[in-house]
This record gives sequence, C-alpha cells and structure tokens, in this order.
Amino acid sequence: MIEIRVHGRGGQGAVTSTELMALAAINEGKYAQAFPSFGPERRGAPVMAFVRIADGPIRTREKVYQPDVVVVLDPTILKIVDVTAGLKRNGMVILNTSKDEEEVRKTFGIKAKMALVDATSIAMKQLGRPITNTTMLGALIKASGVIDIKSMETPLKKRFGRIAEKNLNAMREAYEQAQ
Repeated sequence: MIEIRVHGRGGQGAVTSTELMALAAINEGKYAQAFPSFGPERRGAPVMAFVRIADGPIRTREKVYQPDVVVVLDPTILKIVDVTAGLKRNGMVILNTSKDEEEVRKTFGIKAKMALVDATSIAMKQLGRPITNTTMLGALIKASGVIDIKSMETPLKKRFGRIAEKNLNAMREAYEQAQ
C-alpha cells in the first residue's frame, strides 16, 4: 500500500486531487480511498488530504500519519507546517516550487528525496489560474509511478467537463517537467 498526504490551502484543490487519484487507481483495478482533514477553515487556510492505494482491500480508516509521499501544492505552506512530519524513512516530498533542489534543502531543511516542479507557472500558462492540483498530479505520477498517467483522463474529464483538456495539459506538462 502507498499512502500519500497532500498539503495545500483551502480552494487549491487538495481534496479534489486525492479524489481524482483514487478514482484513477480504482479504474486500474486497485483499491483506493481518499479523504480530507480540515475543520471550519476558510479559503486560503492550510488543509490536508490523503489517499491510499493498494492492490488489496484497505482496512485502515484513520488519517495518514506516516506517508510514503507528501505532495505540497503551495510552497508557502513550508513556512508554517512541517510537511515532512511522519514521512517514512525512504519517503519522498513532491514540491511546487521555482527553486532548485539545493535552495529548497537549504531554506527548508528537507532531507528526504524530492521531486520539484514549478506547478504555479504551468497552471497559469495552461489554466490561467494558480490552481495547482491537477498540475501536481502529473509530478506525483512521474515521481511515484503509483498509477499510469493515462488513468487520470476519465476522472479529469468527468470532474472538469469542458475545461478537462486544460487540466490534462497542465498535468502532462508537469509530468514532463518534474525533476
């Protein structure tokens, strides 16, 4: 089983991205669950969402305390939340940033494996808005290999309808650019 924790801010699509990832995994014949963790926060407040993907039934229902992968939709979260808390020993952080690896490690002290992508720039180019959830899905898929990128097409089309193609393009571009 792979457990993923997504950090973002209210309105950035953290919850949506975990739901889409779970649907894609289920379409591949895997088992998955996705759920948020937030209270009465307002738009812009820090939120977390979780997804588990496994080849067999998932019996646990608690939030993810020891993720294999952490996805950070908004780099400003790093200043207020320890996104690496509980990260498994060989875990990975997938970060939306325009900074290079050395600068991220120096500034935020992240010691884990990392995948970096400037998801905000890609989202602005492809979507015209700084909403990075589908963009970061591309980086997550490339870095983790947890599902096939083609499996995201149906969930994205169902969720976003006429703007699905823009989201698919953002996801694909992030997949290509993730380092």
